[in-house]
Amino acid sequence: MTESSPMLSREKIEQALGQIDDPHLGLDLVAAKAVRKIRIEGEHVAIDLCLPYPCARWADTFATTVRESLVSQAGVTDCAVNVSQEIIAHAVQQGVKRLENVKNIVAIASGKGGVGKSTTSANLALALAAEGATVGLLDADIYGPSQPRMMGLSGQPESTDGKSLEPKENYGIQTMSIGYLIDEETPMIWRGPMVTQALEQLLNDTRWRDLDYLLIDLPPGTGDTQLTLAQKVPLSGAIIVTTPQDIALLDARKGLKMFEKVDVPILGIVENMSTHVCSACGHEEPIFGAGGGQRMADEANVNLLGSLPLDLAIRKHADGGRPTVIAAPDGAIADAYREIARKSAAKLSMQAKDYSSKFPNIVIQNT
Repeated sequence: MTESSPMLSREKIEQALGQIDDPHLGLDLVAAKAVRKIRIEGEHVAIDLCLPYPCARWADTFATTVRESLVSQAGVTDCAVNVSQEIIAHAVQQGVKRLENVKNIVAIASGKGGVGKSTTSANLALALAAEGATVGLLDADIYGPSQPRMMGLSGQPESTDGKSLEPKENYGIQTMSIGYLIDEETPMIWRGPMVTQALEQLLNDTRWRDLDYLLIDLPPGTGDTQLTLAQKVPLSGAIIVTTPQDIALLDARKGLKMFEKVDVPILGIVENMSTHVCSACGHEEPIFGAGGGQRMADEANVNLLGSLPLDLAIRKHADGGRPTVIAAPDGAIADAYREIARKSAAKLSMQAKDYSSKFPNIVIQNT
């Protein structure tokens, strides 16, 4: 190994890395414990970074940012930066058993219907997958399942053992919905306990395969079904979807407080339909109001993960079974979904870790 230049000391490089913030974590790289290895060989420096959230599409952009910062701050002239990711399981509510083969379950909720929660759920699942995560999507809306159509899927799921269901998959996303088991036009005339039991079966009897994240598209509202799920499903976090409209914000606050009462961390708020851009003239107008999502985030002391426009293409893509992240992956809206997905996962990565697998099972026997 070539002797390192005195100008390129490890301390100087670490100091420079300590000045570079990860925009999704809100921490510098040293504080975030993202620096895995620093190698100095003569004038050449190689940095290995490992981030705790999926970032495959963004990794090269961030590597360039880090490289440029090291050149300007530490005097490095020959630098290679490698960015990888490691997703781990995080803690859930006390007394709730974790789901096998699923690291993290995240609820996507709204207090009110019609705010675009299901469309947001589908696109966030696809965005996380685009960033390198293994993702599942559970459609928990028994009365109005919409994920089969949005994800371009139909037909009944297979069962290899007669007891469990194989998730139906498209675009790399493992999915399950009551919509696969009934006709699309059949109304579900069920009372609350039957709905709750059906959802628990869909969750627990599906053979999910090594998921980093399972997103649950919850039905709107804060009634018995939602509360029961929040208490019984092992959730690592929740995302609240709202529009800037005052009425939607009122109901979204109720959903947020419900998760707080059952000790589920709120990862943040997504403001949907924030502005409308006219497809004919390009005029932008906040037809549902402005700044409501940010005000709610400030009041609740949580993050505003991002804002999404009221755009005709989002609706067309979802109705056609090819959500925007798939239909227009290089567009601005897909970029917004991926940014929200990275921020959500980064916020989750800062929650308490799950150590249950580290402890042995203790069995007491009479001898």
